[in-house]
Amino acid sequence: MVDVQKRIQELRKQLNQYNYEYYALNASTVEDYIYDKLMNELVRLEAEHPEYKDDNSPSVRVGGMVISKFEKVVHASPMQSLANTFNEQDLNDFNKRIAQAIGQEDIEYVCELKIDGLAMTLIYENGKLVMGATRGDGVTGENVTHNIRTVKNIPLQLDEPLSIEVRGEVYMPKSSFEKLNHARAAEEQALFANPRNAAAGSIRQLDSKIAASRDLAMFVYGAPIETYQQLTTDGKHSSMLAHLGELHFPTNPVTTVCPNINAVFEFINHWTLHRHELPYEIDGIVIKVNDSRLYEQIGVTAKAPKWAIAYKFPAEEVATTLQDIIFTIGRTGQVTPNAVLDPVRVAGSLVSRATLHNEDFVTGKDIRVGDTVIIRKAGDVIPEVARVVLTERPENTEPFKMTTVCPSCGQPLIRKESEAAYYCVNPDCDSKVIEGLIHFASRNAMNIDGLGDKIVEQLYQAGLIHSLADLYTLNYEDLIELERFGQKSTENLLAAIATSKQNPLERLLFGLGIRHVGQKVATVLAQQYITIDALSTAGKEELQSIDEIGGIIAESVADWFTDQKNQELIEQLRGYGVRMDTEKKAAIITGSPFQNKRVVVTGTLSTMSRDEAEAKIEALGGKTGSSVSSKTDYLVYGEKAGSKLAKAQELGVELLDDAAFLEVLAAAGLE
Repeated sequence: MVDVQKRIQELRKQLNQYNYEYYALNASTVEDYIYDKLMNELVRLEAEHPEYKDDNSPSVRVGGMVISKFEKVVHASPMQSLANTFNEQDLNDFNKRIAQAIGQEDIEYVCELKIDGLAMTLIYENGKLVMGATRGDGVTGENVTHNIRTVKNIPLQLDEPLSIEVRGEVYMPKSSFEKLNHARAAEEQALFANPRNAAAGSIRQLDSKIAASRDLAMFVYGAPIETYQQLTTDGKHSSMLAHLGELHFPTNPVTTVCPNINAVFEFINHWTLHRHELPYEIDGIVIKVNDSRLYEQIGVTAKAPKWAIAYKFPAEEVATTLQDIIFTIGRTGQVTPNAVLDPVRVAGSLVSRATLHNEDFVTGKDIRVGDTVIIRKAGDVIPEVARVVLTERPENTEPFKMTTVCPSCGQPLIRKESEAAYYCVNPDCDSKVIEGLIHFASRNAMNIDGLGDKIVEQLYQAGLIHSLADLYTLNYEDLIELERFGQKSTENLLAAIATSKQNPLERLLFGLGIRHVGQKVATVLAQQYITIDALSTAGKEELQSIDEIGGIIAESVADWFTDQKNQELIEQLRGYGVRMDTEKKAAIITGSPFQNKRVVVTGTLSTMSRDEAEAKIEALGGKTGSSVSSKTDYLVYGEKAGSKLAKAQELGVELLDDAAFLEVLAAAGLE
């Protein structure tokens, strides 16, 4: 008779070895069908004999565990961020500071690729993985053990019965990212902006089956000082990494010991040129003093260790041809020129379009159709036209001419005094009306689920909606006759429209599309006046006296409410039962890293608008601003971060990207 417990142990050992060989050594030593057969046998035996359950069995790689919420985890040793540098001089200064601190000239460093992923800590007790947690705000993270166990190159059981903590980066390989986005596109789901966001979103799933399906991986790069003492006799960072490799931890094979700062520069120069050849994204190089016994002597700051630094890559520049300049119109009527480019790969992604902002931007750079232009991504994120290669300009190019008519309705455009943008002022312009309806229904405004861009356009073209108030006149008979509308989708949309009537005033104000009124300003106004009636009677001078409401915003709001058509719109919405007030803001949540700190938000975040992010920061006691200065404590940045990111980097402001910001919010319970 087969000893079931012994067979289960044999299968686990065999499958763990195959996993290590495949995911850590990149060596396939078994046919897929044999591996699958063994895994299926293990899953079956464990299901039939739950008395032999083991949370670290290789069968957990397929996922299945579902949790109701993420538990908070206080790190035994803080997970600090690293100071950033962007040039050779800063690195030389870093080297000099280290030399002065330890009293020696040539310093041995370890250079590592800075993986663009999600920082993670793993805790083992007696050789078994017991905890995987995110960095969070550096002090408090989230328990994501159920998802960490699905990451196939992380050992669940060590060969030695060690109780240690190690740290690293969970990431999504480029191939997995492309595969995931391809599948999401086929299902008409929103695409992930980049592999980092995809990895962060995957590791924060309540259902581990989703994380298991995402092909995540990890590189281990460090540990608290106690782990150094356990795993090395010489205290060297490189020795600890070597021991971790022997324990089957995934360490990066290109990590290099550099005998001095000159060797560090050679490493940086090599990977600056070759980083896009890697199967995963990196955004810089991490340089660490190799001897951990010097760390205490060198010291730390409140935010980062002094014995390590991150070198961030300069923006990559690529030449391509500008094939055309087209014009698009937004909900405010602003008409924007856009560059149509020969597709070119920049910083790892394909770029075929870039905004040209306005007439002044184009004429200032003398950008013409047919030009060879230099495209770059500021911070490896934002595609922009940096300059024209004039020596490559064809003879027959013509200077740019801004369109004088709306690309949608053909009406004349106007350019307001002191502004660079041109506007269509036709209130009946189809594109303006459609964009306004889309904005009103958007998640950060009235949040009408199911009323996306295509549906809005379909309803508009069918003659069912022409104004915001028309949305509340839609009925079952109107919708059920339309293409793509079945009984369930019709009922769901009508329910979402009905639910939107209960939104607080700040959402309505934002949804109305009043120029210069974003989410933050809408919230400020709603909290100041509580009802729309009180707000509508406020004059420019009164509005301008409110903190954070300047003259331009005050004039825009006052003008909007004095317009007869807008007054009629408010009364129509009121008549359909749309809420016209709000409630006073709740008390500030204390104990956040943002408390009493100055925070600037820039770029496009993946899960919320900039104004919504600022509202959450303020709820955590932070003070938000619009410009970066030496007084700024944090910069939260997303896609298209622009010049604010560059300035923050120059000033040494602590940076929080999209995923790190979400971790801080989650740690405070503001997901």
